[in-house]
Amino acid sequence: MLNYIFQILIDLFHYLFLVYTVSSIAFYLILTAISELETREYKRKNSYVNYKEIMSSSKSPSISIIAPAYNESLNIVENVRSLLSNHYVNYDVIIVNDGSKDDSLEKLISVYNLVPVDLLINEQIPTMPLRHGVFKSTNPAFEKLIVVDKENGGKSDALNTGLNISTSEFVACIDVDCLLLEDSLQKMIKPFLESTDKIVIAAGGVIRISNSCIVKDGKLHDVNFPTKLLEQGQILEYIRAFLLGRMAWSRLNGLLVISGAFGLFDKKLALKVGGYDRNTVGEDMELVVRMRGYMEEQKIDYRVAYIPDPLCWTEAPDSYKIFISQRNRWTRGTIETLKKHRNIGFNSKYNLLGMLSYPYWFFYERMAPIIEFVGIIYFGILIITDKIRWDYAFSFIILAYLFTVVFSLIALITEETTYNQYKKKGTGVKLVKIAFLEPFVIHPFVLYAAIKGNIDYYFNKKKKWGEMTRKGMTKA
Repeated sequence: MLNYIFQILIDLFHYLFLVYTVSSIAFYLILTAISELETREYKRKNSYVNYKEIMSSSKSPSISIIAPAYNESLNIVENVRSLLSNHYVNYDVIIVNDGSKDDSLEKLISVYNLVPVDLLINEQIPTMPLRHGVFKSTNPAFEKLIVVDKENGGKSDALNTGLNISTSEFVACIDVDCLLLEDSLQKMIKPFLESTDKIVIAAGGVIRISNSCIVKDGKLHDVNFPTKLLEQGQILEYIRAFLLGRMAWSRLNGLLVISGAFGLFDKKLALKVGGYDRNTVGEDMELVVRMRGYMEEQKIDYRVAYIPDPLCWTEAPDSYKIFISQRNRWTRGTIETLKKHRNIGFNSKYNLLGMLSYPYWFFYERMAPIIEFVGIIYFGILIITDKIRWDYAFSFIILAYLFTVVFSLIALITEETTYNQYKKKGTGVKLVKIAFLEPFVIHPFVLYAAIKGNIDYYFNKKKKWGEMTRKGMTKA
C-alpha cells in the first residue's frame, strides 16, 4: 500500500514538473516572439525621428535626474559629470548624499564649486532630515546641479527627498554609479510626448554593463568585454532580460518593473501614490506596481513604456559574494512587492495587470527558484530510493539545458542585429561560449542567492539592503 501511494506521488510530481517546464518554455517562446516584433518595430519607427528637435526645444518637458549616493567617493565626480553632459535642454540633476561616511560630499564641493543655499523644500513625503543642507555651484557651467546632504535613510528615502525638491514635471531616478548616454533623456521622454490615447506613467531603458569599458570625462569612450566569467555571464543575463523579456511585456502593457538603475516617471503621480516605499528593498518594482494599481482603480487608460536603446551603463558585481548579495536583495524585493500587492493577483478588476502580469511574475519569477530547488531535492530522493527513471531524467535535463542555451543564442542574435554594442573581434564567440557555460557557472549561484533570499525574508528579521562595493570604472 505504501509503495502504491509513493508511486502515485512520484507520478504526480513528474506530471507537475512536466507541466511547469512546458508552460515555462511556451511563455518564454511567446514573449521572445513578441519582443522581436516590438524591438524591430521600434527600430523602424525611430529611424525617422529627429531627436535634435526634442533636445533643443525649450518647450520640452522639464526633467529632474535624481541620483541617491551612499559612499560613492570612487565614482561620484565622474558620474555627476556624466549626468551633466546630457544634451537635453530642460533638466536638472539632484544628487542626494544619503549620509555617506566617506568623502563623497567633500569631493563634490571641491570639484563643482558648491556652496550652501537656502532652498524651500515642499516636503510632500516625510524623509530623514538634512545634515549639511542643500548646495549649488558658483560656476555657471554647473548651474543644473543640486546637491542635497541628508541623514542616512536608505535609497527609497533619498529618492523621496529628490521628489520633494524637484520642481520638474518628470523625474528620472537612477543609480549614481550609472553613466547615461548624451541622448538618453530625449529618447526616454519620447513615449510621454507621442502617446495620445493612453497616459504614459513611466518609462524604462535598457541597462548595459560597464565593467572593463573605458570612461573619460563622464562619457563612455570604448566598450570592452570583461575578462571575468561572472561579469561576462551578467552581460548575457542583461541582454536576455531586457531585449527578450521587458520589451515583450512593454508591448503587452504588462510591465511590472523598471530597473532602479534608470527609469523616468510622472512626478505628479509618483507623489500622489506616496513616493517610494521605505520598507522594501525592491523600491523600483514596488513603485511601478503601486502606480499601475492606482491607475487601474481609477479606471484611467495608461501604459508603462520601455526603450530598447542601450541608454545607461552600470557597474556590475565582479565577485560572487557581492553578486549573491545583489540577487538576494532582488529576490526579497520581489517577494515583498508581490505580497504587499497580493490583492491585485488573479483579480479581474485590475485587467491584464491582475490576470496575466501578476500571475506570470508569481509563478515564473517568484516561484521558479523554489520549484527548481524542490526538483533537485526530489531528484536526489529518487536516486537514493532507486525510483528514478533515467530516460525521463536525462530527457528533462537535456531539454532544460538546450532551451536555456537556445534562448540565450536568440538574445545574442537580437543584440547582434539591432544595437550590437560588443563589436570587437572575438567578442561574439566569447558570448556564444558563455551561453553554453552559464547554466553551470552562473545559474547555480543565482539559484543559491534566490533560495537564501527566501530564507532571509521569512526568518532573518534584519532586512538588510545588501552590499554593493564599487571598484570604479576604468578611466581613459
